[in-house]
Parts: sequence; C-alpha cells; structure tokens
Amino acid sequence: MKFALCLFSAPHAPSSRRALLFAQALLAGGHEIVRLFFYQDGVHNTCGSVVTPQDEQDLPQQWRAFISEHQLDGVVCIAAALRRGVLNAEEAARYQRSAASLLAPWELSGLGQLHDAAQAADRVICFGGP
Repeated sequence: MKFALCLFSAPHAPSSRRALLFAQALLAGGHEIVRLFFYQDGVHNTCGSVVTPQDEQDLPQQWRAFISEHQLDGVVCIAAALRRGVLNAEEAARYQRSAASLLAPWELSGLGQLHDAAQAADRVICFGGP
C-alpha cells in the first residue's frame, strides 16, 4: 500500500516521534511512502540548526537519516518554512539572510506537493496539527 505522511508538529511534540515510528514501521512492513510532507510547525523537524538537549532524542537528525537511508521524498512547505525562518541556501540569499538552516535531503516546495502525494497514495496520514 502507498502512503503519504504529513507532519504538523514540532520535534519536541509526541506526535513527531510517533510519525517517525509509523514511517519506519510502514517500510518494515513492505509498504511504500510516496512523500513525507512537513507543514506548519512540522517544518522545525527539518531545520539543521535545531539543537536537541542531550537527554532527548534528536528527531531532526533521525528524520534526516531516515529519509536519506531510504531515499524518500521529504518535502517542506515553503510558506511555513519561510514564516519560521527555515531557509535553504537559495532562499537565504534571496531574502538576504546570513545562513541557511535547511540542508539535504529536504526540498522546499508548495502545498501542491501534498495534493500530488494525496493523489498518488492509497492513504494520507497526518500527525499533529491544530
């Protein structure tokens, strides 16, 4: 079965860890993830400048490793990212900011990518949110 996952919550929220565990279980169960879409505060899971306390799990690093290892499509909503200061090199230069905080394997894109993922997937599962 094909899944698209959407994460709305920041790394310190329990739903972010649940989303990662669910994604890992999907692949272990032989399912396919067509896209991981990070939206609203979920974009903080993609930020390379997040520093996690030593006694907590580093979810941004775990998401990066998971996506890289499985060569998944990790898309970050550009509007949500810009609003929260999560910028790739191109956007940092465009807005004259001193540093990029969004590094590989992430891709900035629009909300249309979530729509496309929903069309390609059998199920769309969302974690966190309002």
